[in-house]
Parts: sequence; structure tokens; C-alpha cells
Amino acid sequence: MHVMGIVNVTPDSFSDGGLWSDADAAITHGRELIEQGASILDIGGESTRPGATMLEPSEEWERIHTVVTELAANAQAALSVDTYHAVTAARAVQAGATIVNDVTGGQGDSDMFATVADLECDYILQHGRGNPQTMNSLERYSQHVAIEVHDELLRQRDAAVAAGIAPERIILDPGLGFAKTGDHDWDAIAGLELIMREGHRVLVGASRKRFIAGLSAPLGPNGADRDVATAVISGLLSELGIWGVRVHNVAASIVAIRVHEQMHAASKRWQEAQSA
Repeated sequence: MHVMGIVNVTPDSFSDGGLWSDADAAITHGRELIEQGASILDIGGESTRPGATMLEPSEEWERIHTVVTELAANAQAALSVDTYHAVTAARAVQAGATIVNDVTGGQGDSDMFATVADLECDYILQHGRGNPQTMNSLERYSQHVAIEVHDELLRQRDAAVAAGIAPERIILDPGLGFAKTGDHDWDAIAGLELIMREGHRVLVGASRKRFIAGLSAPLGPNGADRDVATAVISGLLSELGIWGVRVHNVAASIVAIRVHEQMHAASKRWQEAQSA
């Protein structure tokens, strides 16, 4: 399973805003995440937390272009650009990114699907409703949230394919925390099998989000108290065959995944011993 390390080149992200807003600091952080085991870096220049200020693509690109270019030239990991702006997506792929991570699933920019189709890169299509100013008002589901998330993702998936994006390039993300309450997030995880049945790769971004607040003892600032819960979720998801997890603390999730792998291997040996 891929562990995608988050590099927020922003002053206002919900967990680590301001820590990596300087390009040199962000580049150093990206390299550290690779050393910890990240196989993908997700670089973002605009916070999409509830209430965040929305940016023009030019300001977003100004924040991240040096980071993308430098890490693409020297990093030993694939690069993803976290953006819903088609112009930023095109610039980032031209600079060396191979994945576009769109938290709006194509709804934030009407040009996104056609742009990604032309770029022929991988595309993370995330579930969400509204924008940072409106998403919390859209946390209403008439059916089980996993069913509605699945259906809404497929509508956008079909539109993406109709626009020319190859199905095998599409990665689906249930969008934890985007127009969802805490219970909705847990229910979306519980119902991931619905999305996985569609045959696409699946990415889950649970890292430090509000639905796991209070599950861990306080361990430090900047969301570190949520890293234990995040790592546990990463380990559990590795058992399901999820393609990847998007996390702030790469090292913790790597350890959790390895624990699950070792337990699985030991369990298999025990079953073989019993049947011998």
C-alpha cells in the first residue's frame, strides 16, 4: 500500500499551516517524508479546510512551483499536486508531477476533466460537496453515507471518463471530512467496499481530521495527538487492499502497516502449521 506524505505549502492548513509555507522548508520536509517511507508526495498550496480562504490559481502556483520543480527533479517518490484548479494541474504536471489530486472531484473547475484527459496523468477524484465556505452546511444524507458517497463519486467518475480520462487512471477517494460529520466519516470507512467493487484504486485521507479528535492522549502540538489514531486506521486499511493512505506523519503509518503485515504473515504460518 502506498503512503502519500502531505506537504502543505500553506499558512492556514488545519493541522500544519505555516510550518512548510517557505519553499526551502517544504522541500526539506518532502525529502524527510521520503526517507520515512513515503512513496508519493502530495503538494498543496491552498487549504481546503472548512472556512479556508479560496485562492486564485496564480497565487496557488506561486506558492508551490519551486517545491514541485525541485522535488520532481531530485525526489525518489512520485509527485501529486493537490489542486482543484485546472491551470495549476497543468503547470504542475509539466513541472514533473504525475498525479492530480482534486478534492472537488471535478466540480471546482469545469476545465479540470478535459485538462487531465490531455495531460494523461493519474487523477484522484475525491468526493465532496460545495466549497470550504459551504461544505459544513451540506452534511445531510438521506441514505447511509457510504451509499450516497459511492453514487456521487460514480456520477463524477462517469463524467470524467466521458471527458476522455482513461478509467485506469482514476483513483477514488471518499473525501473524509468534506461535507461529512464525524459519524459520517466512520460510516464512509465502514462502507469502503462499495467503492472498491468498482475496480478503481482507492485513496483514503483520514490524517488528523476532526473525526478522530479525542481518541488519542495528547502527544504534542500540530495534530500530533491524532497521529496514533491515524496510524491505526492506516494499518487497518492495509488489510482491505486499499491502494493508498494520505497522511501527515508518514513514519507512524509505515510502522502500523508493517505491524499488520507481520501479524498477517504470522497468522498464515500458524494456519499452515495447523493443517500440516
